[in-house]
Amino acid sequence: MMDIKKQKPLDKGAGVLLPVASLPSNYGIGTFGKAALDFIEFLQKAGLKYWQILPIGPTGYGDSPYQSFSAFAGNPYFIDLDYLIEEGLLQGEEVSAIQWCEDESYIDYEKIYLNRFKLLKKAYSNSLNKYRAEAGYKDFYRKNRFWLEDYALFMAVKESFDNLEWLKWPDDIRLRNPETVEKYRERLEEEIDFWKFSQYKFLVQWEKLRKHANQNGISIIGDIPMYVAMDSADAWVNFEEFQMDENHRPTRVAGVPPDRFSKTGQFWGNPLFNWEYMLENDFSWWRNRMRHSAKLYHVIRIDHFIGVVRYYSIPIGAESAVNGIYKAGPGIALLNAINEEIGDSKIIAEDLGVVTAEVKKILKKTGYPGMKVLMFAFDGKTDNPNLPVHLKKNSIIYGGTHDNDTLRGFVSSCDEEVSVCIRKYFDAKENVEMVKKIMEAGFKSRANVAIFQMQDYLMLGNETKTNTPSTLGDNWKWRLVKGQASLELSGVIRNMKKER
Repeated sequence: MMDIKKQKPLDKGAGVLLPVASLPSNYGIGTFGKAALDFIEFLQKAGLKYWQILPIGPTGYGDSPYQSFSAFAGNPYFIDLDYLIEEGLLQGEEVSAIQWCEDESYIDYEKIYLNRFKLLKKAYSNSLNKYRAEAGYKDFYRKNRFWLEDYALFMAVKESFDNLEWLKWPDDIRLRNPETVEKYRERLEEEIDFWKFSQYKFLVQWEKLRKHANQNGISIIGDIPMYVAMDSADAWVNFEEFQMDENHRPTRVAGVPPDRFSKTGQFWGNPLFNWEYMLENDFSWWRNRMRHSAKLYHVIRIDHFIGVVRYYSIPIGAESAVNGIYKAGPGIALLNAINEEIGDSKIIAEDLGVVTAEVKKILKKTGYPGMKVLMFAFDGKTDNPNLPVHLKKNSIIYGGTHDNDTLRGFVSSCDEEVSVCIRKYFDAKENVEMVKKIMEAGFKSRANVAIFQMQDYLMLGNETKTNTPSTLGDNWKWRLVKGQASLELSGVIRNMKKER
């Protein structure tokens, strides 16, 4: 195994997992506006050091932040409309005239989709292209041109085909015939400029939020998916970087094999990386991605990190993940490239799943902290690595992730033997008491960082669950209501984690 610079442990502290989309706002979904700034101040008052968010890329069908149209672009939904009103790009009356939701604790993505882009396009039109002369825009364009041009063209072409996935576009543009690409650039110039404008506003507002986090001693943990979405600018433009044939169609796709959660496994359908090609070009695409991510986040959580060591490969045409095979990933060679690009940012390895000896070796070599989940600790086995007593210093302990129940939902619905185990372990009887004891155990543990979902701090049940894997319909929709992140709650949290 080649040499690699070892990462120093994350500063000891505690944090919260809350997607940006779950922040309160007047416009149906969380944004980078005042509520986000207020939330950072809430975290500071609570004595928390970390705010973990979910991926912030532009989403499509199903609204999953893990299926984005770009590994580099930001979700225009998060652009705060109040800021655009302050800039004179929108009128307050036209924004407030829209009924964004019927229930403030629930994101109505259909209403967001049907109304948000109309307003953003109006803001773009009202800008009269004056933003192009701003020094900030010129700097933004210079630094982001390497992905921005392709993404803006991708979105403009996609919209011209009624948002059809790129694999179903006419062959001349699907295969990126140079003359055809240039024809679309000319024909869709205005639409392309709108997508650039949106990304500029996104990044300006994000940088304001990140600066506010710095000033309040809060580190933002960003989450990046291991894989890109099939329907993405990345897959369309950089087809050589993926396992695709000469017709730019995938040959094998990603997923995970059958396990205790699913008898047929999980068929994700993401294009798999062509690791041989990436190794030959010194992981150029990954270097760009990680350098870009390091500018956005203080800490970068790599989802499905075990795919770096070995990945599950499913043939095209398969109806489930049953007939896939494991293949070797790039290992330490990729991580060397990543470390050379991220500067002062740090990595968290989401190593949940089947953790092989090779994964453990790589984590030890790199110094990347892995994850443990308290919800998985209580199976009655004294050697369970998720038990608080077994946690190691350089690790991140979670109550549960965005894919799990809330802690209150978990203790209310778990198997009787698990419930008995929790009650015995903590000498607790009532559900709320069990949740508090589980959280306190995380705070008191040796793990450098303890993170709980916002729902857990609020003692909420499974009706507020963020995501149920392999389902569509009710995911990614829960959000905070104004007043829930209160001064009183910050005091409760500060007192609960007093030993951390």
